[in-house]
Amino acid sequence: MALGDWSISERNWTRSAGGESAFLAFDPDDPRYVLGGSYLGTIEVFDSKTGGGTNIMAAPIQYLGRDSKDMKYRFNWNAPIIGSKHEPGTYYHGAQLLLRTRDMGVTWEEVSPDLTRNEKDKQGKMGGPYTNEAVGAENYGTLAYVIESPHEKGVIWTGSDDGYVQLTRDGGKTWTNVTPKGLTECLVNAIDVSPHNPATAYIATTRYKFNDHTPAIYKTADYGKTWTNISKGIPNGAFTRVVREDNVSKGLLYAGTETGIYISWNDGASWQPLQLNMPATPITDLIVKEDDLVVATSGRSFWILDDLTLLRQYKANNNAFTLYKPQDLIYGSWGSQMNGSNAKGTDPFTGVNPASGVVMYYQLPKLADSIELVMEIKDSAGKLVRKLSSKRDPSYQSYPGGPSADPVIPKEKGINRFVWNTRYPTMKGAPTAYIEGNFSGHRAPPGSYTMTIKYADQETKSDFKILPSPLYEIKPESYNEHHTFMLGMEETLSDMHEKVNTILAMRNQIKEAVDKMGDKADFAPLKKEGKALMEKMKLWDEDMVQRKSKAYDDVENFPNKFTANFIFLVNESDSSIPRVNQSSRDRLAELTKEWNALDERAKSIMQTDVPTYTKKLWEAGIGAVWVGSK
Repeated sequence: MALGDWSISERNWTRSAGGESAFLAFDPDDPRYVLGGSYLGTIEVFDSKTGGGTNIMAAPIQYLGRDSKDMKYRFNWNAPIIGSKHEPGTYYHGAQLLLRTRDMGVTWEEVSPDLTRNEKDKQGKMGGPYTNEAVGAENYGTLAYVIESPHEKGVIWTGSDDGYVQLTRDGGKTWTNVTPKGLTECLVNAIDVSPHNPATAYIATTRYKFNDHTPAIYKTADYGKTWTNISKGIPNGAFTRVVREDNVSKGLLYAGTETGIYISWNDGASWQPLQLNMPATPITDLIVKEDDLVVATSGRSFWILDDLTLLRQYKANNNAFTLYKPQDLIYGSWGSQMNGSNAKGTDPFTGVNPASGVVMYYQLPKLADSIELVMEIKDSAGKLVRKLSSKRDPSYQSYPGGPSADPVIPKEKGINRFVWNTRYPTMKGAPTAYIEGNFSGHRAPPGSYTMTIKYADQETKSDFKILPSPLYEIKPESYNEHHTFMLGMEETLSDMHEKVNTILAMRNQIKEAVDKMGDKADFAPLKKEGKALMEKMKLWDEDMVQRKSKAYDDVENFPNKFTANFIFLVNESDSSIPRVNQSSRDRLAELTKEWNALDERAKSIMQTDVPTYTKKLWEAGIGAVWVGSK
């Protein structure tokens, strides 16, 4: 995600350790120092603060041109490097055996025997017999994957590029070959330890280098004593590269294959595609992070399936009216094309930010066109924050410099997706006066909220939270202070324009009545009084809005009037970091004083002048003027 921006571009990336291959490892609590590798065992510590680095190769030997059997350490092109989850400052580097450092590479120790098949006849010139590749990409008999158990200190699994799975449960003192029975020579490309059970692990294996494209994922629930092939449903040709278990929903699995991504809701008993808008491309790695599924492809691209909460809640063959619990949102500032109803998640030139709002999923039966679907969002006190509908507002009028229409929530049969941008209702405009400003309401502050969706006599609801930003150095009360300040101004502006629109409608009715009087002498006094009242209303209107402006540059010739000045203050007070400045308070006090006088004039017109005049019209048999409630 690119905070404070619309998309993710090259400016959001920074350089790191190592080269184009191998892994990166660092302390997630203090990522200043990053260990990164490259081919032939080269590895460095990169200091992200200074931009400097230190080479820490375990055996700094020039291996170029050597036979693999003559190398002290044989490293895979993608040589594993991991940091310990239980011993901060401890890192592992996989060759044909496992190396460990506890001092950032000053010293290394071997903590295993050779964990591969160690077939010497396959350790000649790299790339042979056809091409002497020699730069380190094609060593064989190497560790391809290393993972430490997140549950238990000292429990480490390794997988080799020639088909061995090995396990230590005492920090490398003793090792056990736990390769699945009958597993032939293959690449153990990835291992995953279940986040729910320390004895459960999954491996993804491939034999495409043997021209065998059969998917092969295995599961153990007893530390590798027994294994089960759990690849049913993944088609032949989609050979498997990686498998991960969801960290919240036990038995929910994600698999990356040569042709795309698959999902299993039943711990691998069956699989189905989860391709969605992903291109057909090899999936080289997966990780579940912050309730998202992060995907790496061999095209050197990263994709993210945002918000796994829907997959965790989904039940197959469920056609009932269902509202899925939304993922909590962290208050922040970024733009996203994923907010729209037809979000594609792709862009030709930049990465796409996740939705900048609360993503809501709900399931509907087929509804008749005449049925209105209504969504209501309320705060923890039960106060209505926003109300939206599946039907467009028939009274909405589009014009330059006016507010946008409220979004329409979808009501298609099946699962629907809607993103609430967390904003309060759009402020009212004054058709057709061009006002330079943003009519959107402010963002709802952190807190607990309830969403209700209903149609006819059906209703379902769910709760969610907006969480404070951990990056904003502001006090919690600042959010609510800003909310109260903004809401008051927004409601006031809507009240202003409601009165502007009401008085204009009354003036038009009076004009129509006056025009009907014609030149009849009997109506002359009444006609004169009507024109005077219209002039009074017109003068008030001209103090409120500039109706001569039709575009941005018109302000050069037709100065802004009161509500344009007021909405400017509203917009200037609504920054991405919610804070109320004293200058805004001072300006609001000035404008409130002006508004109080203008409001008194409006009330006089609406509550005294128009009712008095409309009574006279009625008594004269001409009719009446509708009197607004404001």
